[in-house]
Amino acid sequence: MIDARTQQWQTLTTTAWDVLVIGGGITGAGVAREAVRRGLRTALIEQGDYSWGTSSRSSKLVHGGLRYIAQGEVRLTWHSLTERERLLREAPGLVERMGFHFAHFKRVFPGRWAFQLLIMVYDLLAGVRDHRYFKKLNFLARMPGFRSDKLTGATRYTDAVVDDSRLVQRVLDEAVADGLVMLNYVKASDLVMTNDRVTGLCLHDVAETSLASASHSSGTVVAAKAVINATGAWADRLRSNLIDEVRIRPLRGSHLVFAHERLPITEALICHHPDDQRVMFVYPWEGRTVVGTTDLDHRDDMDLEAVLSTDEMHYMLRGINAQFPSAAFTVEDIISTWSGVRPVVSAGDGSDPSKESRSHSVWNDQGLITVTGGKLTTFRLIALDALRSAAAQLGITVRDDGAAVFRAPQSGTPPAHLSAAMFAHVVARFGIHTQRFLREMPAGELEPIADTKTVVAELRWACRHEQVVHLDDLLLRRVRLGLLLPRGGLSALPMLDGILRDELGWSAEKIAAERVRYEGIWRRYYSLPPQS
Repeated sequence: MIDARTQQWQTLTTTAWDVLVIGGGITGAGVAREAVRRGLRTALIEQGDYSWGTSSRSSKLVHGGLRYIAQGEVRLTWHSLTERERLLREAPGLVERMGFHFAHFKRVFPGRWAFQLLIMVYDLLAGVRDHRYFKKLNFLARMPGFRSDKLTGATRYTDAVVDDSRLVQRVLDEAVADGLVMLNYVKASDLVMTNDRVTGLCLHDVAETSLASASHSSGTVVAAKAVINATGAWADRLRSNLIDEVRIRPLRGSHLVFAHERLPITEALICHHPDDQRVMFVYPWEGRTVVGTTDLDHRDDMDLEAVLSTDEMHYMLRGINAQFPSAAFTVEDIISTWSGVRPVVSAGDGSDPSKESRSHSVWNDQGLITVTGGKLTTFRLIALDALRSAAAQLGITVRDDGAAVFRAPQSGTPPAHLSAAMFAHVVARFGIHTQRFLREMPAGELEPIADTKTVVAELRWACRHEQVVHLDDLLLRRVRLGLLLPRGGLSALPMLDGILRDELGWSAEKIAAERVRYEGIWRRYYSLPPQS
């Protein structure tokens, strides 16, 4: 019997595609979603795992970006806020509105009235009125342990948070339901050219081989009317085959994860770091408290996962301890870390990384459409711009008809054995697959793991339906246990081996090897810097 991956590979390599998308992050997923919705034969490949790059290691914020208004990018802010509101409507529970607080201090800019003027514009662009002011004591009751010296009060406004990797998966789920064929661990090694135009790709299945060895094999040629390079911070690589130009400035943003008990906040705080006045966020996420982010030029090997430096770690510890001095956070309090590389399109002037524009760019080089930059929040608009650039090759007209990215899930009535909160969690995670999830998954596995919201059945479903190839695909991206539990979470998962054996057919030797591999990845990229 042919297995699912082999079947997908055969379909991928024997079909002439309208659109072939390279990149399984949020931009590639968005392009695929909009393409199949228009009836285009569409395939998507990812050389690692879905959302492996930036889209599983963002700051988890769906926001407009207050600072973009100050930088004059009002249009970007407006688009971001409009899309934020759309996502809140279409994906409730996955994208969740959250209060953000900005504290005001005596004789420190911006004061209450200047900041509230900014927030009024922000809310006007979003089409909501969602801000208020708290006096000092009321704010301290909401942010226990926050520094009180010279504090006058705080302004509260709202943005949103998300499980970024799950957002990618749900967009892909919607696209697959409309006909998308997708496969991870597939490398595009070369462009296929016909009369100086890109007409396809040379592909390699690297699930069981290394990327380096794949580059030395012949590969399989796949034809497409339009090839869309949505590889984010890696976009210059493929484009450099056609044009000698470097446009991407990879910027690293790192984050620290703490137990909620160490900093029991229920809403977010936006503040300035005492060293350099850079903006920092402190916010609750998935039952933990997150501190971030940095904004540094990333000069490490892009084929390796980004990792925070010791300097970044201590920078963020100084920042959080300045805001909550009684907490006295130390290295020992950190449960996990993550670092992502933002695909920023550089102005080329060597400016402060934080002042680079977060707008996206689209280029058409001899038929290769490259789309990069932009924000997680605006992925739908970015996708539409990419398709517009490919419209002539596809013989279509691309309009924004306002159609929903996410269809309303046929969630039905919550099962008697499932609480309303857990049912809402399942709907948020699985959307259009909610009822199938509840039918297929054992009722006894709808129990949370440790103190997280993740249930055991999510592991089984991912192994069965979501192209898990390695253990890190499962624990760091399909679910987020590797970020939420100490030492990567393996000790809290006694049921894991049985699920891997039953759903993936892994032998005891394979499971042992994958555990070693996962522990190595977690220690190197999601724990503390080695010298710590």
